[in-house]
Amino acid sequence: MKIAVVGATGMVGTVMLKVLEERNLPITELIPVASARSAGKQLSYKGNSYTVVTLEDAVNLKPDVALFSAGGDTSLEWAPKFAEVGTTVIDNSSAWRMDPTKKLVVPEINGDVLTADDKIIANPNCSTIQLVMALAPLHAKYKMKRVVISTYQSVSGTGVKAVQQLDNEEAGIEGEMAYPHKIGRNALPHCDIFMENGYTKEEMKLVKEPKKILRDDSFSVTATAVRIPTAGGHSEAVNVQFHNDFDVAEVRTILSETPGVIVQDDLANNLYPMPINAHNKDEVFVGRIRRDESQENTLNLWIVSDNLRKGAATNTVQIAEYLICNKLI
Repeated sequence: MKIAVVGATGMVGTVMLKVLEERNLPITELIPVASARSAGKQLSYKGNSYTVVTLEDAVNLKPDVALFSAGGDTSLEWAPKFAEVGTTVIDNSSAWRMDPTKKLVVPEINGDVLTADDKIIANPNCSTIQLVMALAPLHAKYKMKRVVISTYQSVSGTGVKAVQQLDNEEAGIEGEMAYPHKIGRNALPHCDIFMENGYTKEEMKLVKEPKKILRDDSFSVTATAVRIPTAGGHSEAVNVQFHNDFDVAEVRTILSETPGVIVQDDLANNLYPMPINAHNKDEVFVGRIRRDESQENTLNLWIVSDNLRKGAATNTVQIAEYLICNKLI
């Protein structure tokens, strides 16, 4: 199997290569792809050196699968070109997520929507993935009515420029700014651009994407997304009202039995999910599981995951694995 990684020199692309090394995909040829200015660079993969090629060269090589993490504009222009030569594109940008003709996939939840005809498949937003991993089994049992989300998102979600800004601030160095304000010792209620309705683009992804993934628009969602000075891992405080009542112990059991979810909820020992402990892990961690005593049938959760792994690279690779295992490519 010939696999291309588009955006191989970027932050998510680097993690994609790491995840591919760790997992057992039947790769016979790896094609690292980046912009023209990075073409010719050497990348190491499983002890071998590979030359980075341009998008045009990669299309001509007709890979079986192309894992994209090169931004929305690149995906809009190049994903169809790969699809035209028979490549299955799994795209990590927001370009295709809400396109009604494209599937938006978290394999554990809705991998069954995929077919051999799907040549451009969208990977959800990082914050959405960890959210639906925890909510999907609870929705199936109790049926969600309304979800209120507050996120606490790592600077790594913005990219390498934002990580460098935080590093510079901590070192007392004046440097290029990824944000309109300092991020060190601060919290910015500003993830992505502001839209006409006063919400950010990130917040509206959280409103729309879960409904598409769960194939259900009967519940309502509202979100506030905040950037905080952590180097990796996104956290979410989630308040979810159900149509049906629940038992908190049963909620813990359901989540504990959900593949890809780990419950960390031992208050006596100060055990709860934290981004520092989710680093470099593929699971979604859930804790602070408790009833909202102000409203009936309502639950509070704290959800944490590594946004570069399950929130991006790992989920993308898992989609490829699902396609291979189900002989869809």
